[in-house]
Amino acid sequence: MSHDVTVRQLIHQLQEVNPDLPAYFAINPDWPHAHRIGSVVQITGSNGAVYLAEDGQEGVLPPEVRAQLDWGNV
Repeated sequence: MSHDVTVRQLIHQLQEVNPDLPAYFAINPDWPHAHRIGSVVQITGSNGAVYLAEDGQEGVLPPEVRAQLDWGNV
């Protein structure tokens, strides 16, 4: 997958999971924590994009998540 994920690609990936599960960002393989997703902001125009805001840290990622992301020792 490219570094620029489109909203269409994200929606497609999310259609494969249980819609009632909580959603988190997995951030930084050297300090693997889960972060809550906050506001969604859309910017239009020539530099248009959608931004998902971070809304606090939830805790350390479970070992099985780090393993699936190939983020070092688990």
